[in-house]
Amino acid sequence: MQNNIVTIGDAMITFNPQAKGPMRYNHTFERKVGGAELNFAIGCSRLGLKSGWISKLGKDEFGRYIYNFVRGEGIDVSQVELVEGYPTSLNFKEILEDGSGSTFYYRNQSPTSLLTEGCIDEDYIKNADILHITGVFAAIDKKNPGILKHAVQIAKENGVKVSMDPNLRLKLWSLEEAKEALFDLLPNVDILLAGEEEAEHLLGTKPVEEYIEFFKGFGIEDIVIKRGEQGSVGWRKHELVHAPPAKPKKVVDTVGAGDGFNAGYIYSYLHGKELEESLRVANTIGAMVVSVSGDNEGLPYLEDVEVVLNNKKKVER
Repeated sequence: MQNNIVTIGDAMITFNPQAKGPMRYNHTFERKVGGAELNFAIGCSRLGLKSGWISKLGKDEFGRYIYNFVRGEGIDVSQVELVEGYPTSLNFKEILEDGSGSTFYYRNQSPTSLLTEGCIDEDYIKNADILHITGVFAAIDKKNPGILKHAVQIAKENGVKVSMDPNLRLKLWSLEEAKEALFDLLPNVDILLAGEEEAEHLLGTKPVEEYIEFFKGFGIEDIVIKRGEQGSVGWRKHELVHAPPAKPKKVVDTVGAGDGFNAGYIYSYLHGKELEESLRVANTIGAMVVSVSGDNEGLPYLEDVEVVLNNKKKVER
């Protein structure tokens, strides 16, 4: 099957609190589906791209729920397996009054710990346009950076572009481990989509232009620094663009905004859009995501993005 994007990663059942404030005082939670790479695949699928996902899920009720949910989003699950003896990963979210929050992971013995280099189907990757990887999967198991490196090598040997979001999860690994693994992957990355806070963790506090100069040293073609409410900065073919932020209707939940941004940028990249337009689309989707509670519930469909970008009025009835 020909996919526009293929990604590798763990998925979780995410429990969203029904009230804002410290998690210890919340008594009711709503079941959702989450996971950085999966959110990205969903975001791409809703924009009309063909998405493929490589993963393993627990052969339990939560795993079956995720599998059916993902399939319903139009994502190819031919490389997803339900496995015995490894419970599907969970997380619980804490959302504060300003929309910010924390995540509490329960993903020891993740089903994806059964993934090996041998599980990666070379034909599946070489038939994609882009392989998207993140630091989240790399952090879950010590062998995962090697699996990503193997997948990236397949991509490079077959002319498939590689995009990467460092997506630091310092609750899952140390900063030293993250630096070693991510910097090892960077020379084979074509599109880097990094948050400014992540760049600060990796390189120290610097002007955003210095982050870009550092990453240019790896030969990366597209470098994007996501700056949240300050917009984004991108570099491509000697062009540096500071893109202003899109204003959200209301900040409800910031989780998933970066994944939505990534999907918007990759959609634009694959459709040949210039750097400035790519950043505008990505910023717009990021702002749309934070207006909705949940990891991927706010990821918009293409027609909804076009309404916002073109200031069109949506016909409600």
